[in-house]
Amino acid sequence: MIEILSAERCIECNQCVAVCPTNVFDRGGDGIPVIARQDDCQTCFMCELYCPVDALYVAPDSEAVTGITEDALARQGLLGGYREKVGWGKGRRPVAQHQYLYELGQRAGF
Repeated sequence: MIEILSAERCIECNQCVAVCPTNVFDRGGDGIPVIARQDDCQTCFMCELYCPVDALYVAPDSEAVTGITEDALARQGLLGGYREKVGWGKGRRPVAQHQYLYELGQRAGF
């Protein structure tokens, strides 16, 4: 379920508003989107994937809000964590590719 939208990191691109299939977000009066219908979130991670600045956090548990804070997420490096795992963003590779390259190197004796 969507838990955090960092107003500090947000660049007001509103990609999250555009890609959300269940219309969870509203465009805020100041340009920064707001989580308007959190209970409608289906934990699809589309908003987190499309956020170019990793300003969103979708908790993997789709049934309940965990109550995690933005500061805790930042310390743990979890803001935009799903996007990083799938390799979306400049200079990123999917985690599966890291494992594949490691295994290739092992077979080649590196």
